[in-house]
Amino acid sequence: MGIKSFQGNQVGEANVQAEKITVRDCMSQSMILFNKNQSIIEVVDMLIKFRISGGPVVDDQKRVIGIISEGDCVKQISESRYYNMPMEDTSVEKYMSREVDVMSPDVNLFDAAQLFLKSKRRRFPVLEDGKIIGIVSQKDILRTALMLKGFSWKHK
Repeated sequence: MGIKSFQGNQVGEANVQAEKITVRDCMSQSMILFNKNQSIIEVVDMLIKFRISGGPVVDDQKRVIGIISEGDCVKQISESRYYNMPMEDTSVEKYMSREVDVMSPDVNLFDAAQLFLKSKRRRFPVLEDGKIIGIVSQKDILRTALMLKGFSWKHK
């Protein structure tokens, strides 16, 4: 008796072409957003509570004005200890990164993966018409790629 199939049955896999999957299809729309006037203490509390490593800082119109990360918060903790300054009085605006790399929701999955590799970023805010509509992380890309595992990823 010979082997009939090396692949076996493909059960429960997405019925879409891999090249047509975009950031919009895999981004998270459930986001933790910060504002420039929040205290670092609040941010640290939220990072721990929601088990995230950072997030976008937005204005009242949901335009991204910065990113605050665990590293930014650690820097503030270090400086407050060194200069003997209270952490409660320090706002996000002072420690957030102002240079923010963003992604369009129309970027395909493979181009998004390349952007992650080139930039060494863990996440990108996804903007449409200048406003944040989601966040895409490396895990989102991996999760989506797993759903596509039964497809050939070769370009035709």
